[in-house]
Amino acid sequence: MLIGSASGIGKSTIASELAKQLNIKHLIESDFIRAVVRGIIGKEYAPALHSSSYDAYKNLRNSANFESYEDLVSAGFDEHASYVIPGLEKIIQRAITDYDDIIIEGVHLVPGLIDLEQFTDYAKIYFFVLSSDEESHKERFVKRAIQIHRGGKQLDFFSENRIIHNHLLHKAEINNVPIINTESIDKSIEQILTIINKSCTNIKLTNDVDELKEVIDIIINKNNGKIEKITYSLKGFKDPLVRDVEVSDYDSAKRFIDNIEKNPSVKEDLNNLYNLSKYREFLICASNNKTIEKIEKELSDKGFVYNE
Repeated sequence: MLIGSASGIGKSTIASELAKQLNIKHLIESDFIRAVVRGIIGKEYAPALHSSSYDAYKNLRNSANFESYEDLVSAGFDEHASYVIPGLEKIIQRAITDYDDIIIEGVHLVPGLIDLEQFTDYAKIYFFVLSSDEESHKERFVKRAIQIHRGGKQLDFFSENRIIHNHLLHKAEINNVPIINTESIDKSIEQILTIINKSCTNIKLTNDVDELKEVIDIIINKNNGKIEKITYSLKGFKDPLVRDVEVSDYDSAKRFIDNIEKNPSVKEDLNNLYNLSKYREFLICASNNKTIEKIEKELSDKGFVYNE
């Protein structure tokens, strides 16, 4: 399991709790791997490696070629991480050889830079990138900086760490790596366990468009579930309409609902689609079967479940 994020997001806390819940004894921070690599590769050969992730951009030889400060910081960060990643891949390979489960967490886990395809025939690898809104990130960032007694230096680079945060989210999106919001540590862990354990069921629902918000609230917000797919059996059509949605965080679901409410034409189109189908079949996943049963009961109690 790989857990990446910018500094001060909560990856160490989440990784530690996951190790306990999943009984995984090997938990490694990428900072330790960086320290080993620094001992092998000298500063004169890899100045970005011997910098911190947030100020490695200062050592780029082609810094004048970047159009924005954000691009410059991101490029410096990628350069810094690229020296650590071969060590990460060697650790994954060793874990596979020894048939060990392992969690690796750290800022250096960059989607797209780590070659995970080489391991797909030998291990199941789960990769997550953690996110946070700026206010919560800053609060945790300050607390962490004080705890590790490097507050003065790190606090001067919060804006750079925020750039790294956004860069990691962008890399996660284009490489299909799940993004886990860390507003609540417990919810974050539940979302990760939902993806790992993946207890799923198909539930036929008869809610209307105005009730969709309540359906999503029950599945995602209250029970940390995930909606993977929605199937519409349409009147007059032989084949159903299938939509892969992959929604597991409430923020993205809320944006979808807000878009419907703000755009009458979108809402009308969805209403027309609903009118063509007797029910919508949701593929719902959660962290365990007990939660799946709870979701189904709550939806049934609201009268949303279709009874044939």
